[in-house]
Amino acid sequence: MGDFRAAYPGYAATARLDELRAVEYRYLDEGGHVYLDYTGAGLPARSQLRAHASRMLGGVYGNPHSENPTSSASTALVEQARAAVLRYFNASPDEYAVIFTPNATGACRLVGESYPFGRRSRLVLTADNHNSVHGLREYAARCGARVAYAKVNGSDLRVSDRALLDAAGHGHGSHPGLLAYPAQSNFSGVRHPLSWVARAQAAGYDVLLDAAAFVPTSQLDLSVVRPEFVALSWYKMFGFPTGVGCLLARRDALGRLRRPWFSGGTIRAVSVGERWHQLLGDEAAFEDGTVNFLSIPDVAVGLDWISEIGIDLIGQRVAMLTAWLLECLGRLRHSSGAPMVRVYGPRNGESRGGTVALNFLDPEGSIIDERAVSRDASAAGISLRTGCFCNPGAGEAAFGLRRRDLTRARRFLLRPGAEDAPIDDYLILAGMATGGAVRVSLGIVSSVEDVEAFLDFAERTYRDRYPDLTGLTARHGCLLPGGRPPGPPGARPMAAAIVSAARCPRGTPQYLRLRGRWLPPSYRPRGHVAG
Repeated sequence: MGDFRAAYPGYAATARLDELRAVEYRYLDEGGHVYLDYTGAGLPARSQLRAHASRMLGGVYGNPHSENPTSSASTALVEQARAAVLRYFNASPDEYAVIFTPNATGACRLVGESYPFGRRSRLVLTADNHNSVHGLREYAARCGARVAYAKVNGSDLRVSDRALLDAAGHGHGSHPGLLAYPAQSNFSGVRHPLSWVARAQAAGYDVLLDAAAFVPTSQLDLSVVRPEFVALSWYKMFGFPTGVGCLLARRDALGRLRRPWFSGGTIRAVSVGERWHQLLGDEAAFEDGTVNFLSIPDVAVGLDWISEIGIDLIGQRVAMLTAWLLECLGRLRHSSGAPMVRVYGPRNGESRGGTVALNFLDPEGSIIDERAVSRDASAAGISLRTGCFCNPGAGEAAFGLRRRDLTRARRFLLRPGAEDAPIDDYLILAGMATGGAVRVSLGIVSSVEDVEAFLDFAERTYRDRYPDLTGLTARHGCLLPGGRPPGPPGARPMAAAIVSAARCPRGTPQYLRLRGRWLPPSYRPRGHVAG
């Protein structure tokens, strides 16, 4: 720790965050928690929770869609929250509208389902994107629009300006096109240039900026960077409330959207006899049904809390801790001198946030199953995340997956009768040595003690050791741990470990070695005898 403070003397200037942790976030240390999953969810301060309880106990709030006293009380608080959002992001109410959604995913869906895609338009996505953004391609393809990807290049998992330009083509003039990308990767922590917004707009594109992973530690000034759409989840930023997100939309762009349906709360006029309807002319046209009026006021409380602390102070601390973590991970070695860790993404603190993706390596250099790391970390009181984090593009680039292997895996999983096939078999065919990475992410009250605890855990648990792979939780669905998938009695169990092409660990079901690769039992060619 002394080395850290000598290397980062500016850390002392962030001491207020330690003071806040001791009071407002003391549940962390009281419970013995080492919390390293801030990209998964932020943490609430006790004062935020007290404010919610005080409001609920001190007033009566009804459905806002009326003018009675309790409805008016709710409406006033919701509108105050809208104003607080615009104020925090330095956005003019004349230029931007605040649309409350269930989460950032809901914000992306609103844009995707309503955007005027057509046969002469294009959707451009960075390969490094959350699945909630990748899903926009289904709306675009349904309308005949072209979908183009800007590929991730190099070991630092960045997207180059050239890759973006190649995907965007020459622009579309008056024909609509949409670029959607994250300000910060939820997989690797890479920060993609905000300057892309203006460049894309100059080429005729609208821009959807996924800012969910960016805003917890950085300021987004919408008077400087002016994307048409911004997607946010408030719990990512300050922990509470959950179930409330936001689409910040420029009013001129909002006017170009065409909703595919209408619902309660969105209508100015509607008739059953005439089968006709007219949507409201403002953000209410995009807020389906009744908004979460009991939780939306907590957004204003959270934004006030972050403003009081200072987002720059939070960002400074996270940047220093992240740089130190990366430096120390690079120094972890087995007794043989072999590295213990493989980091995916930037190896230093330049143009990146506090999200670090990695895998631990055993003494022979094989990746340690991420499920074992999750199990071992949990036993040590460390909260981190494992998997591919709903970001397949960054994951495919990080693990160096080849297109032909992905094609083989897709055909295997989509073949008739494969509904019950183990996800592990799909991963092996795709060329993955494990089911995903380990993600460590830092946030508002992370401390050097948290980082040191993680590093100590890593060295104590994996240096010169082979982890126990027995009893690991089966993978299910989106590469996430879960229960056993449904299947007939006697169906083959999932493998206890994903194997590399180098060796088949003892204790796993029998695999087939075919053309230099280990293949799952369910892939057995007819007549082939296992070796």
